[in-house]
Amino acid sequence: MTKLLLSVHVLAAILAIGPIAVAASLFPRFARDADHDHPPTDDRAPTDEQAPGDRRSPAIAAFLHRICRGYAVVGLAVPVFGLATGAQLGVLTDAWLLTSIALTAIAAALLILAVLPGQRRLLTSPDGTTIPTGDTRAAASRLAMITGIFNLLWAIVVVLMIVRPGSTTGA
Repeated sequence: MTKLLLSVHVLAAILAIGPIAVAASLFPRFARDADHDHPPTDDRAPTDEQAPGDRRSPAIAAFLHRICRGYAVVGLAVPVFGLATGAQLGVLTDAWLLTSIALTAIAAALLILAVLPGQRRLLTSPDGTTIPTGDTRAAASRLAMITGIFNLLWAIVVVLMIVRPGSTTGA
């Protein structure tokens, strides 16, 4: 049973958290490019179909936001199966697991309270349109920083899950 729980936990982490990490990391770039007052942020020369910003960027940003929102719900399986696995292994009081649980809670809070609302704000301007306002670059940069912290927290959790410092269950 432990192997099944651990397998589901790891698969859920890879298939749910991975897409969130990638989509959330890509979102700020497309939100910036959706700002029609600025050229695309990469080295492409704008073509007639793209000038001055890539016209697909708003749709891509909206799609990336939907990925983050949808996979956030699926991502709830990660701590659920993680706690079940920890209970089965008898390691719920180990420091490495408690630290991982705390970091997971912080990452989830960042996603729910900062990343998803930040994406929503960038997708909708004050007048309700999907064309971003002038300070899109600053908001997108802040969101990129928060997303980087979110991803760093998950990277630390992965390392803790693999290394399990102080664990007596063997590595």
